Amino acid sequence: MNRFFEENDTCSALEAQYNAQRIAFAPIIFQTARSMRDLGVLRALYEHKEGMSLEALVEETGLSLYGLITLLETALSADIVKQKEALYFITKTGYFLLNDPMTIANMNYNHHVNYQGLFWLDKAIVSGKPEGLKVFGSWESIYPALSSLPEEAQQSWFRFDHFYSDSAFAEAVQKLLVLKPKRILDVGGNTGKFSMLVAKSDTQLHISIMDLPEQLALAKENIQKEGLDKQISLLPANVLSPEHLFPKGFDIIWMSQFLDCFSEEMIVMILSKAKEAMDEHTRLCIMEPFWDRQRFETSAYCIINTSPYFTAMANGYSKMYHSKDFIALIERAGLIIEAIDDHLGVCQSLLYLKRS
Repeated sequence: MNRFFEENDTCSALEAQYNAQRIAFAPIIFQTARSMRDLGVLRALYEHKEGMSLEALVEETGLSLYGLITLLETALSADIVKQKEALYFITKTGYFLLNDPMTIANMNYNHHVNYQGLFWLDKAIVSGKPEGLKVFGSWESIYPALSSLPEEAQQSWFRFDHFYSDSAFAEAVQKLLVLKPKRILDVGGNTGKFSMLVAKSDTQLHISIMDLPEQLALAKENIQKEGLDKQISLLPANVLSPEHLFPKGFDIIWMSQFLDCFSEEMIVMILSKAKEAMDEHTRLCIMEPFWDRQRFETSAYCIINTSPYFTAMANGYSKMYHSKDFIALIERAGLIIEAIDDHLGVCQSLLYLKRS
C-alpha cells in the first residue's frame, strides 16, 4: 500500500473499503431511514420495546411483507434496527432518527430541499451557480424563492434554519440588551423572529429589519400578527447592490446566520458598507455557527456538511466558514473584534465588532 496512506490512515484496508461502501450506498440508507420514519415502522418498534415480528409489523403499519422486509434488511445493515430470532427491535440510532429534533430537522431539510438538487453538485462546483435550484424553478439564488417553494420544502428550510439559530436567540438578546441600545438594525432578518423577540424583551427599543422585499413580506405578516408593527420597521434592500448604503444612526447592527450566505469578497463588501454606517459607539454583532468552534463533534459535522447546500441550491458560492477564515475577512474590512462569545444555543458564536 502507498506509504502516504500507511502514515495518515488509522483504519485497515478492509475498514476503509467498508467505509467507502457506506458512502457509496448513503443515499439508499438515507431514504430507507426516512421511509421507515414516515411510514410508521420506527414508531411501531419504539412503542413495542419487547420487539415485533414481521406479522405484527404488517398488521401495525399496513405495509406489505415485501416492503417491510426490504426496509428492515437495509436498516439492519445501518444499525437502525436489530434482530433477535424472529423479533425486530429499534436501536439507539433508530430512536434518534425518530425522536431527536436535530435529526428530524436535518433529515426533512435534506429530503425536501436538497436531495434532488444535489444531483447537480458537481456542475455547481464547476459553474459557480446553484445548478440544483432548477428543481424548484428559475432563480439565481434560493432566497427570493423561499416564499414560493413547495410547502414541504419551505417548512423544512425554515425549520432547519430556525433550529440552529432559535436556540441561541434568547441568550443573544440578553447579551445585546447589556449594551443598552435604543435602535437596532437587523440585517437579513428573515421571518422577523429575532426582531420580535428583541421587541418583546424591551418595549422601548426600535428595530429595523433590512432584507430582500420577498423576505420582508413574510416578516411583515408575522410582525402584524404579534402587534409589533409600531416597534419594528421594514427596510427593503439588496445589500449586494452597488447603490445600496447601510442607514446610519443605529446603536447595534445585527447579523445572524446572514454572512454565510455570501462569498468571501461579498462578505468583505458588506462589512465595509456596515463600517461606513458605524460611529465609535456603534457595535456590529455577528452570530454565526463556525464549525471549528463547536463543543461537540455532532454539531461540527452538521455545520460543515451544510456547505454543499449553498453550492448546489442556495447560490453557488457561499459556505459555512472556519472562524480563522471569517476573522480574516473582518480584518480586511477594517473592523476590530472586541470579543467573541462561543457556545450560544446549539452551535453559535457571537462576535462583537467596532470600527478600527
